[in-house]
Amino acid sequence: MLVSDFNFHLPEELIAQEPLAARDSSRMLHLGRATGEFHDRHFRDLPDLRCPDDVIIFNNTRVFPARLYGHRSGLRAQPVSRRNPAARDFLHGRIEILLTRQLSTQPNDWECLVRPGRKIGVGERLFFGENDEMQAEVISRGTFGERHIRFHPINSSADSSSGFYDILDHIGHVPLPPYIARADSPSDRDRYQTIYAQARGSIAAPTAGLHFTQPILDRIRARRIETVEITLHVGLGTFQPVRADRVEDHKIHSESYSISPAAASALNHALQKSRRIVAVGTTTVRTLEDAIRKGSGTIAAGDSAASIFIYPGFEFQIVGAMLTNFHLPQSTLLMLVSAFAGRDNILRAYKHAVAARYRFYSYGDCMLID
Repeated sequence: MLVSDFNFHLPEELIAQEPLAARDSSRMLHLGRATGEFHDRHFRDLPDLRCPDDVIIFNNTRVFPARLYGHRSGLRAQPVSRRNPAARDFLHGRIEILLTRQLSTQPNDWECLVRPGRKIGVGERLFFGENDEMQAEVISRGTFGERHIRFHPINSSADSSSGFYDILDHIGHVPLPPYIARADSPSDRDRYQTIYAQARGSIAAPTAGLHFTQPILDRIRARRIETVEITLHVGLGTFQPVRADRVEDHKIHSESYSISPAAASALNHALQKSRRIVAVGTTTVRTLEDAIRKGSGTIAAGDSAASIFIYPGFEFQIVGAMLTNFHLPQSTLLMLVSAFAGRDNILRAYKHAVAARYRFYSYGDCMLID
C-alpha cells in the first residue's frame, strides 16, 4: 500500500489558523461508514445524534508549554520574533527546543527536537528565559536527530518534576503544530486545551475534544449517555511525517497511556452489553484498540504504551464510532480514519469538505464517523 494513495488537494487558506469564537460552533461532516453517505451538520447536533446506549470515551490529557526559546552558551539571543515560527532565523545563538518525551533516568531529562539541529552538539550548554531561569546540557544525540537534554533550573527547589513544570509554565510556549503559521498567543493556553483536560503530559492537543463545551457535555449526560475518560499523552508521532513510500514500512512512535480501574470497569461492562463505544479523537482510538489487544478481549486498568499502527486492513475490536478533526494528507491519522471508514469514503468526504470550505486541522471543523 502506497503512502501516496492517501494524498488529497487542500488549499492553504482552509487550514485554520485561529479557533472560532465559540468552541462548539464548528461544522461537522457526518459520514456513515457502511453506506459512504455524508451530511453537513454542526457540532452542536452531536448530542442528538447519540443514543443512550452509547458510551463516549474522552482523552483527558493536558497539553503543557513544551516549546522553549533560548540561546547557546556565550551567545545572547534577540527577543523572539512574532513572525511565522517556520520563517524565524537563528542568528545570535537563538535556539528552539520542543520537549517530546520525559525520560525515566532523571526527573528533568527529556528527549527533544532542536532547531537549528546541526549546530547543537553533545556537551553544549543552553539557557532559557529572560533571566536564564533554566539551563540545560545536551547529553546525547538520537538516531533521528533528537537530543537527550538534561535541564537544570537555577532555583534549586525546582529540581523536582513539579518545580520543573512550574518554570515551564512561566517561560514555555504552547506547542502549536507547524501548519499554524503564527507564534502562540496567551489565548492559546486556553483554546489549545480541552475543557476536561486533567493529566499533564501532551505536546499536542487531542483536537477532536476542543469542540466540547460544558453545555454540550450537560446535554449528553441529560440524555443518560455514559461518558468515560482515559489518558493518552500525545507525543512525537503527531509531528513525525511518513517518510517511507510504502505504508507498511513506516515505524510509528509509541505514546504512553493510562486507564483507571473505574474506566476499565465501565468499558468492560459496555463490551459485555454490546454497547457502542464512541471514541473522541484518534488518540482515544489508539488507546482503546491497543488496550483491547493487550487484554485479549478485555480492558485492563494500568499504564502502558500504544505503538499500534492503524491503516486499512486493520480490524477494529472495540471502537464503533469516532469523532475526529480533518487530517494532513499522507499522514498516519488519515490512514487511521481510512481504516475505519474506507479510504474511498474518506477521500470522497474530504473532497466534499474542501469544496464546502470546511476548516481543516487542529483549530478546524470535525467529522463524526459511525
